[in-house]
Amino acid sequence: MKIIACNSNRPLAEAISAYLNLPLAKATIRRFSDMEVFVEIQENVRGEDVFVVQSTSYPANDNLMELLITLDALRRGSARRITAVIPYFGYARQDRKSGPRTPISAKLVANLITVAGADRVLTVDLHAGQIQGFFDIPLDNLYSAPEFTKDIGRRFNSDDLMIVSPDIGGVFRARTIAKRFGSNLAIVDKRRERAGVSEVMHVIGDVKDRRCILIDDIVDSAGTLCNAAAALMAAGAASVAAYATHGVLSGGAVARVSASPIEILTITDSIVATEAVRVAHNIEHLSIAPLMAEAMLRISEESSVSSLFD
Repeated sequence: MKIIACNSNRPLAEAISAYLNLPLAKATIRRFSDMEVFVEIQENVRGEDVFVVQSTSYPANDNLMELLITLDALRRGSARRITAVIPYFGYARQDRKSGPRTPISAKLVANLITVAGADRVLTVDLHAGQIQGFFDIPLDNLYSAPEFTKDIGRRFNSDDLMIVSPDIGGVFRARTIAKRFGSNLAIVDKRRERAGVSEVMHVIGDVKDRRCILIDDIVDSAGTLCNAAAALMAAGAASVAAYATHGVLSGGAVARVSASPIEILTITDSIVATEAVRVAHNIEHLSIAPLMAEAMLRISEESSVSSLFD
């Protein structure tokens, strides 16, 4: 078993390596002067079980090309099995035709990863579960819900807890956590006028005097999350906190979160934190390195991955 770290999230790869007590394999991933990606695996991988850790986060296209070229280098180096470990799967929000003459980019990216040489994919909290069907190779989709549940249980008293989905699409995700606490579930109904802009309409459920926990998979511009928090406070909530797996936090998202009623936004380290995220007073990190390391070990040992969530 060997682990190779590309450049998008080296701290997470190092944390996985430390958990498994397995040093990262030696590899060079650099750019030519015209920004072409060059990859050289600097140790023997023939017959090895190799895991490539790379989130396809910002800059998404550069990081995706790094992943594809690394997969190709390993395939040509005769690795026995290559697993693409993609903590954050970019392009996942383009999982269907949103209008006439638009692409299904998530399917295209799945094809590229497969053709480049991946034998298996390991990811966390896919934006849409049906993306698993875009791959013709095995895909393991891990869930951050158990990690969130442990952290929520440590921080909050479950007696006055209300788990909230910030939109209709995230109800299943929020319900999973609500069941673990025996808590009620509320939903924030919103209407999105255009991409990146959301307008909160109303809160479904009685949140008065409840400590509300918003659960989401991706926080990008943070408009949905912050509008939902404001709507909950307007509906009489005692406080609002939020948990999101993937902290994309693009543009003015960090400032938006800092100015919002959200007491604490907890995100995982699936995407490497920017300086603005690191210094934000109400954004905290929860590591998924142990979860990913355990899954990688089980894949290598040909044992059950799903039993991680039993």
